[in-house]
Amino acid sequence: MADGPYRYQQPGAGPYFYHSHPSNQHHQRHLAQSGSPTNTSRTPYANETPSPSRSPVSQASHNPYGMFGQTHQQNQHIMMNGGSGHQRYMQATMANKFQQHNSQHQHGQPQQHHHQPQQQQNHVGTHQTLGHQHTFSSGTMSNVTPHFTPSHLHSGTPGNNQSTLSEAVSEHWQQQLHLANEARAAASTPHHHCRKEGVSRVSKGPVESSPEHSPRPGDEEERNRATTTGEIRRQDWDAMDLSGQGLRALSPSLFCHYMFLGKLFIDNNRLTSLHPSLGQLRSLTHLDASNNQLMEVPEEIGMLVNLTSLLLFHNKITSLPNEIGYLFKLEMLGIEGNPLDEDLMEEIIRRGSRALVTQLRENTPAGPPPNERDWHVLDDAEAAETLSVLTYNILCERYATPKLYGYTPSDILAWDYRKNLILNEIREHNADIVCLQEVDQEGYHEYFRRELAYQDYRGVFSPKTRAKTMADREAKFVDGCATFFKSSKYICLDKHVIDFANMAINRPDMKGEHDTFNRVMPRDQIAVVTFFENRATGSRLIVVNVHIHWDPAYKDVKLVQVAILMEQVSKLADRWAKHPACTEKTAFQYADMDGDDGVSTTRGLQEVLAPSQEYSNGTQIPLLVCGDFNSSAGSGVYDLMAQGSVSGRHEDLGNYSYGNFTRDGMAHPFTLRSAYSGTDELSITNYTPDFSDVIDYIWYSSNGLQIRGVLGNVDMDYLSKVPGFPNHHFPSDHLPLRAEFSVKSRKEIKAVEAKFGPPKERRS
Repeated sequence: MADGPYRYQQPGAGPYFYHSHPSNQHHQRHLAQSGSPTNTSRTPYANETPSPSRSPVSQASHNPYGMFGQTHQQNQHIMMNGGSGHQRYMQATMANKFQQHNSQHQHGQPQQHHHQPQQQQNHVGTHQTLGHQHTFSSGTMSNVTPHFTPSHLHSGTPGNNQSTLSEAVSEHWQQQLHLANEARAAASTPHHHCRKEGVSRVSKGPVESSPEHSPRPGDEEERNRATTTGEIRRQDWDAMDLSGQGLRALSPSLFCHYMFLGKLFIDNNRLTSLHPSLGQLRSLTHLDASNNQLMEVPEEIGMLVNLTSLLLFHNKITSLPNEIGYLFKLEMLGIEGNPLDEDLMEEIIRRGSRALVTQLRENTPAGPPPNERDWHVLDDAEAAETLSVLTYNILCERYATPKLYGYTPSDILAWDYRKNLILNEIREHNADIVCLQEVDQEGYHEYFRRELAYQDYRGVFSPKTRAKTMADREAKFVDGCATFFKSSKYICLDKHVIDFANMAINRPDMKGEHDTFNRVMPRDQIAVVTFFENRATGSRLIVVNVHIHWDPAYKDVKLVQVAILMEQVSKLADRWAKHPACTEKTAFQYADMDGDDGVSTTRGLQEVLAPSQEYSNGTQIPLLVCGDFNSSAGSGVYDLMAQGSVSGRHEDLGNYSYGNFTRDGMAHPFTLRSAYSGTDELSITNYTPDFSDVIDYIWYSSNGLQIRGVLGNVDMDYLSKVPGFPNHHFPSDHLPLRAEFSVKSRKEIKAVEAKFGPPKERRS
């Protein structure tokens, strides 16, 4: 029986229930015209091959009752083709007539059919009785499914090749044809989308507004960075309908002043091009530019990474830019009605929009690199002792997933590619101190520690605390903080790891607080604190490498973590101020590479080594605090670091309770400044499609260190053409920060200042 594989018993719905897929006895071209999905999982039968599940199409002895069970009503009419104007029904008295039509249709001869009203009535009645889901009236089917013919296949698929056509036609492409027909039908109606939306809202009634920060479909917890997706908009509308106005050009100001737009309809006009400033509408999810005269799509379209629908029906576009590959959220790329390249057309017909976007993304060339970041000199006076520091969140391998970074080609996102770029960048900067965040244990031990040893670096590393509870095979993927230092210049006197969660739950004033257990304790971020001495000068230095929690919904946790950090650093500094002098520095000499004779040698530093300097208290020791703070200027974290104290009623704390921190406030005794505070602050340190801001910092104690220079901004023209990092030129979504300092002599060190800032501000 032809319906055997698709038959299921349905109580109360007639003898049998028939699956919604069409029977394989239909001609493949009929299926394409009707819009019914093609069952590609079955191999097409030749017409001369008899089959128990498929009756031969061209056999004269075709049995019109072969697909029915013995108890089936023989006068039922079965719809054989749902194409517009081509619905055909079969009954016992029309068997020979149907065979004749089917044979003619195979040879491409059209035939007009006339159905009697009584036949249609019988069909509908039988449909209700038997519950056949795959039978509809001719009017219903013509309205739902667009008419499709082989002429739609711009890829050159031959119309008489059943197998090729079966593979080429996809459900996605049929949906696209349906949308293209809708776009053509709306060509004569100005503001079609606005009218349509108005009718929809009237029919549905008033729509209640949802809270500004309510979750939206697709919102998920992202990897350790903030997001601007949920920001409150000041507009009550986010859609603009300019369709059907006969426009020949659009002012760039449209794209500059309406960057909040979520939907833009510019279809059914006379536009011949789109201005590159279109790329500024980065909140767009729907863009319709159908029925225009566009010859090409600007490369800046790749900046609109939130697009889910891009409709370009019925234009004159012959090719697509590779930058469309950045649109990893795109579900519908409407290109029907364009003289598009055959290869691109074939890909979208066969596999859909996502497949074409992926193809374009994976084939995206590297493009020209950005201009080198400028080095800003802030103080060029001679100094007896200088030091340089680099801080860099390198984007851990486990966090670099296509789901979060879908705009990045897979081979560029791969760790094997990125780790080499990261290593080369560290080598090029050649800083005395290197602070890395998001370094997993395997990456530290198997790669960075080994490779950086050739540049005279030694390292101190600690993973997040969750690694303690995992097996070794899982723990090796846990990230943490790694601090590298030039071993020929510095001696590591001591090191300490600060576990924020453990410190919080063991504080006497915070033990009984529910917020401590529910909000602070589950976050397992850490900080690595190292204590160095300069071999040559004897000066000492404290370096803090920290990674603060990312989630903007936990501003209170971020502030508590930084408060604990600075509290512990203050205690460590006071303890290290009493650290005994290093008298046997020869024990810290390092070995050179093997000489020409193959004998390893050591440098003699005895003649240039100075005695260890002494400090009366911890605040006199030069201090560097580097890392990813996941907080921007104006936050409680920034205020605490820069001002030295914040109130226990700070807005970032909300209504949460954290013992003495919320009762008495938070403070630290150091005079810290951002290395970039003397210049125009960096425009970004983290760059992704949904977020770009300054969240990484190098803080220094102004009473012990003097800033000499900093690494500047990224080329802004370059940023206007790439939606986010990582990419071919930037291996992480964060930028490395580098600063150079001079160490103040003991005579220059003054008492701790209560305030700081530019000299003019202090005198005013």
